[in-house]
Amino acid sequence: MRPVSLCLALAATALGLGGPPATAADTAVAPVTVEEARLDRAVPQEILRRSGFDSAATEFAAALADTDSYREAERTVDRQGARLWRRAVDRAQGRGPATGDLSRDDDRPLYWARLGLTRALRSWQPAFALDDAARARLLDRLERSSRGQDSIRFTAGPGVRRVLLTGFDPFTLDRDIRIGNPSGATALALDGTWIRTADGGLARIETAVFPVRWQDFADGTVERTLRHRLPEADLFTTVSQGRVGRFDLERHNGAWRGGFPDNDDVSRTETVPVSDPATQPQWTATTLPYRDVTAADTGRFPVYDNTSVTEIPAGASEPVVRADGPTPGSLARSGGGGNYLSNEIAYRATLLRDRLGLKDLPGGHVHTPVLQFGAGNTDPATGTVTDPAFVRNRLDIIAQVRAIVAVAVPAGTRQPGPAPR
Repeated sequence: MRPVSLCLALAATALGLGGPPATAADTAVAPVTVEEARLDRAVPQEILRRSGFDSAATEFAAALADTDSYREAERTVDRQGARLWRRAVDRAQGRGPATGDLSRDDDRPLYWARLGLTRALRSWQPAFALDDAARARLLDRLERSSRGQDSIRFTAGPGVRRVLLTGFDPFTLDRDIRIGNPSGATALALDGTWIRTADGGLARIETAVFPVRWQDFADGTVERTLRHRLPEADLFTTVSQGRVGRFDLERHNGAWRGGFPDNDDVSRTETVPVSDPATQPQWTATTLPYRDVTAADTGRFPVYDNTSVTEIPAGASEPVVRADGPTPGSLARSGGGGNYLSNEIAYRATLLRDRLGLKDLPGGHVHTPVLQFGAGNTDPATGTVTDPAFVRNRLDIIAQVRAIVAVAVPAGTRQPGPAPR
């Protein structure tokens, strides 16, 4: 163990807050990402301060500074990442002190605090050798633990249904850096909770959050997280933010990336990269009970069964929009949920479902309404980071996702599928 004074000095150095100058003998640091660079702007700092999450990066850097080996660094990263996830979940669910004056249901403190942790880890200069590959593995562990991806645990019990739900980070931050993502807020609000289903049974919900970055998806973050969990589930749904004023259950998912920039300002226009591309379908389909859900009264927003897609029909060269789903032999250009990462997570999750032989497992994608600020607070240049309408809209969306899940959970309990190899 190092003296506390030295740990704090090293932590300050890692965060760019001063301390002894680096020398040529120090381990080379990794460059800050586009996503992490936004952290220095006024809005993220206000969100962190007003939520009480502004100390997370400094505490993490101090814990890193106190490690003397790579193995110890792995344990520190796992522990600190899980601590951040649990802290965000507890805050969203009303446990622990109400730190700061931001609404507890706000997903943004977790997002910006995580970026503070990853940036600290990139700039960390340990006392032992740490090459780029080893640092990348630590960053991967931090991402997984701070997103709840490695802490999904279903409670066993007679008659208990098991629901797996995923959300996303905020995105389009260069358009409005104040933005949150109601799917991420929903994941925090529902993780580890119990709900009463439409038939009077009980269901346990486990959640995780995913980044808005093309490369993470190409690297298999979705499949790695879900592969061993889908066989245990009775229902799964990926969730993201979609259109204004409505929910959409996306009937079809397409194998195409449309190129919209991600949170690192990276674009990708290509077929969705998956393992075994030779057997890759152009389309996958939801197995959620969309008729039951759209017919139910689940909340203030209308819920639609969205069957529209954009395809290049077999033998054609130009894309066309079809209102009633894809035609045989067509090439995907947009699923019902578009061709961004919301479509891609739905495509990957439902393709994994099918490849695991779980075609009877209810699963698919839910698009929430856009989370809107109140009237008079729509200009990011002059607006505030929150307002009563913003909070009310987020709470209503969370409550309606919960109600949608309660309707969608199948009666009875599905027998768990075979464990994947």
